[in-house]
Amino acid sequence: MAKRIADEPAFVLHRYDWSESSLILEVLTRHHGRIAVVAKGAKKPSSNFRPVLLPLQPLLVAFGGDAEIRTLKSAEWVGGQVMPTGEALLSGYYLNELLLRLLARDDPHPALFDVYAATVRMLAGEDPQALQPALRAFELLLLREIGLLPTLDAQTATLAPLEPDQRYALRAEGGLVESGDADGRGSLTGAQWQALQVALDDPAPFRATLLEGATMGELKPQLRALLHYHCGVATLRTRQLMMDLQAL
Repeated sequence: MAKRIADEPAFVLHRYDWSESSLILEVLTRHHGRIAVVAKGAKKPSSNFRPVLLPLQPLLVAFGGDAEIRTLKSAEWVGGQVMPTGEALLSGYYLNELLLRLLARDDPHPALFDVYAATVRMLAGEDPQALQPALRAFELLLLREIGLLPTLDAQTATLAPLEPDQRYALRAEGGLVESGDADGRGSLTGAQWQALQVALDDPAPFRATLLEGATMGELKPQLRALLHYHCGVATLRTRQLMMDLQAL
């Protein structure tokens, strides 16, 4: 018999039309990873799914089946946060695009699910100063969770310890390397990288990494280049959308 899963914490990452009345959803679940489900009749005005299956909202779902695309049985909004708006909403779609591109289906990452949930809660808050640190913390923890982030307290090629005052840059193909970046853009000092590694190793890594907010401006272009490299694109769709809106 096909296994049925109930009361599974989840977030909708993306949705596709499947028929005149139904949807296929890409869903991030805590214990089963990224999965695809069909929500039959979800587009009907009378469907219980219609007001619930929204992105960036915490859900409890039930699904069943043993095919690649399971069948969604129920979905319940957990509540507790509002939908992000403006730049925060676009940032939420950016998180979803990263997960869709970098996570394999049926590969559970409970810790990453918790980091995603915490990041979405911050996006729904009213503190615009928290937005960029939250995104950088999520990017770091996503890359580490899926094995694409080198250790940040040693040079990647030689494993030589970092000099506290020397500047180092994170490169897609070389890992952490010495940098000749004199003005400090696109690199961090050895002491800053070491502090980030300590934060990532903290029992509450998302919160600890947020406290390293002073490094986030220099970290942004390095993480962006690394993510684009592993996603196989020059620019993510959500990033391009942000740039287009800013140009207007």
